Amino acid sequence: MDADAPTPARPDRLAALLAMLAREPGDAFCLYGIAQEHAARGAHDEAIAWFDRTIAAEPTHGYAFFHKARSLEALERIPEAVAVLRAGIEAARTGGDRHAVSELTGFLDELT
Repeated sequence: MDADAPTPARPDRLAALLAMLAREPGDAFCLYGIAQEHAARGAHDEAIAWFDRTIAAEPTHGYAFFHKARSLEALERIPEAVAVLRAGIEAARTGGDRHAVSELTGFLDELT
C-alpha cells in the first residue's frame, strides 16, 4: 500500500457527522469533522468547501484554515494555500489561539 495514499473515510463516521449537522446546521465542530473526513479520503475539493463552511461558522477556527491549506497544497494550489495560511494566522491571533498561530506559521514557512 502506498504510504502517501489517502485513507478512506469511514462512511459510518461521515453519516453520523451529517446526521449531527442536520440537527445543528451551524455546528462548526460537525462542519470541520465533515471536511476532515473528505480530506482523509482525498476528496480535497469537497473538503475545501466544508472547511469554508467551518470558517464561515467560526471565523477564528485556525485549524480549519490550516487543513484547508493542506487540501490546497494536495491539489498543488500553493499560492492559494499561502493566502489561506496568512488569513488563518490573523484569524487564530484574533481568537487567541497561539498554538494554531504557531502551526499555521510553520506551515507557511514550509510553503514559502
